[in-house]
Amino acid sequence: MDEDATAVFTEFAMARTPALIRVAYLLTGDQHAAEDLVQSALAKTYARWGSLRHRDPEGYVRTVMYREQVSWWRRLGRSRESVLPTPADLTVPDPSTHTDLRVTMRAALRLLSPAQRTVVVLRYYEDLTETQVADILGCSVGTVRSRTSRAVSRLREVLPATALVLETTP
Repeated sequence: MDEDATAVFTEFAMARTPALIRVAYLLTGDQHAAEDLVQSALAKTYARWGSLRHRDPEGYVRTVMYREQVSWWRRLGRSRESVLPTPADLTVPDPSTHTDLRVTMRAALRLLSPAQRTVVVLRYYEDLTETQVADILGCSVGTVRSRTSRAVSRLREVLPATALVLETTP
């Protein structure tokens, strides 16, 4: 790749990395895993940057991120790790209601399986259609619908309990 293309990629990566990390955090539920996911996606994009004929390079990077995340949670599905519930942390509420909402949603998203979390982030945070999500994840629209339905049901189960904890905190 020539110096001009490298400079354009570097500028793109520096400008868009914070937004990409926010999406990756929602997908992974962990800051370090989010940074690894973005780094992996940018490395794969850099390798293809010279031949990339994509009008929206950020869309290309995000697609690489989503597919990389799918690969990671498929590998996790084969491992024998067991997730233990963590006790709820009681915190002093922040004057900003948006902060409480973000913390609550992060906690609730961590309770979802990686597949469900990915579908929720793509459908509701990225505002993609079921068809677009199915194309990104390489599955059927029916699979996207069922995962979304299960994820939303799970969120409805856990969010009222979390909201009560936040309301009763002094």
